Amino acid sequence: MKFLAFTDIHEDKKALQDLMARAKQPDIDFLVCCGDISNFKRGLPVVLKEFNSLGKKIYVVHGNHEEPEDGFARTVAEYNNWINLHMNVAKVGHYYLLGYGGGGFARHDPRFRKIAREWYGKYKEQKTIFIHHMPPFGAKLDKLEQGYVGNKDYTSFIKRMKPKLAISGHLHETFNLMDQIDGTKIINPGFKGMVVELK
Repeated sequence: MKFLAFTDIHEDKKALQDLMARAKQPDIDFLVCCGDISNFKRGLPVVLKEFNSLGKKIYVVHGNHEEPEDGFARTVAEYNNWINLHMNVAKVGHYYLLGYGGGGFARHDPRFRKIAREWYGKYKEQKTIFIHHMPPFGAKLDKLEQGYVGNKDYTSFIKRMKPKLAISGHLHETFNLMDQIDGTKIINPGFKGMVVELK
């Protein structure tokens, strides 16, 4: 399967049109969005409507610009091709997409730890992809001038769960970077997006 992953377009019209042009191509099966598609919710319906017109599923977690999460969930539910993955799981092909959105620069998230334990119990033997907004701690994706700013609970989950891939955004400084955590490839696809192919 092949999909287009992107994040943090912040209602940028040029980024939106470029992503739409790539997403329309017949080799793209679906899309994955790691949040911050709006500017503090401004422009959100426009972006949702535009991508919805593709007729392809878009699996999304909200970013900190779309909080509070319940309002985002209600808005997304109005568009039939958008799937809100926050604290949810979707099966696509042979993979389970595990989604968790929101956050800023918190090093720990007790609510995530609870759902991570549930996911591990249910999906540890399955092929998984972890989709989240803020990056895990201790890799290229969360390293800024002041040091690592990612979430340590996400890193612990990746090390334990060993998903095939982890996709995040949030940090514009690390757009388009890739790294690994214990054999799991991690990417920040940025606003230009990355095409991912998995078998």
